[in-house]
Amino acid sequence: MRNLLLLPLTLVIATPVWADETTDRLAEIAHFFQDATVLNGPLVVDCTLSGGTQTTCFSITVKAEPQAYQPGPWCPTSITDTADAGGIWLQDGVAHDVDGDFIANLSTFYSDDGWQLYDPETGEVRVTDTQTSCEAAARPDVDPEYNNYCVQCLPEYMDDDASMTYVIPLYPQEADEPNPPNFSGAGIAFNGVRLDGPAPVADILAAHTVAPFDDCGGHVNTHVGYHYHAVTDCLDDSPVSAADAPQIGIAMDGHAIYTALLVDGTAPVGLDQCNGHFDETLGYHYHAGEAGSNAILPCLTAQAGCASEEAGQTCDASARPPRP
Repeated sequence: MRNLLLLPLTLVIATPVWADETTDRLAEIAHFFQDATVLNGPLVVDCTLSGGTQTTCFSITVKAEPQAYQPGPWCPTSITDTADAGGIWLQDGVAHDVDGDFIANLSTFYSDDGWQLYDPETGEVRVTDTQTSCEAAARPDVDPEYNNYCVQCLPEYMDDDASMTYVIPLYPQEADEPNPPNFSGAGIAFNGVRLDGPAPVADILAAHTVAPFDDCGGHVNTHVGYHYHAVTDCLDDSPVSAADAPQIGIAMDGHAIYTALLVDGTAPVGLDQCNGHFDETLGYHYHAGEAGSNAILPCLTAQAGCASEEAGQTCDASARPPRP
């Protein structure tokens, strides 16, 4: 009888392809947010998107603390101040410097004699310079006491443990129709700062107030902290860049967001109503709106995830109230 050489049995377990893809995708996301103040994540979680699709998302909890610069300033304190003492204001597609001259000439700028944000005797600008005044003025229904104020809130008004958690689909899921970023915002920038929906400019101006953004397009409210309503060159230094533009964020529907202009200074062509288009290298992706547009993204083409001030919440974006 032949002698048989018995070899030890080795059990080989095949790793599903989807598991490798998910691991790779999480690694890409972690690299993208390497310059953010990340408290937790990115982690894989189950989620229900705005259109009701149940799928797999990534969750990341961050503090809105850009590491490359200090947010501000926003409001000048005198009508003699130069542009470096204030931020910017968005009107008719243009980002205007909020300097002393801008404050002094608001009645001409808006053709409305009801504007008077400064003391005509001293030139001192009325600024919300406490947390109480900030909270009373930085809301759609501005407290009448703070009409004709330059509205600013400071990052130090936020609790030390304040954070935002974003739950975003790992892979975009088709929507029945484009939706405005009313509830979740447009997305999250690579530095962990929220890319918000349009600012409620009409409500702000109705109270004869301005709520400037800093030169990076951001300002503060005491709910989400520091956040952007415009994308400027402050976000050009991204850790991820395609051949023609840097990626500045991930939209709440999972699509990538790139800068408004390409690296050669030209505008991308063929954008749809949501500032998105398709190419063979990047697939479908967005480009941020011009800084003066007050719309980083006017809408989202796929189903959105969730943004919450409370970490650990289960994301069901379909449970939101009907959009206004």
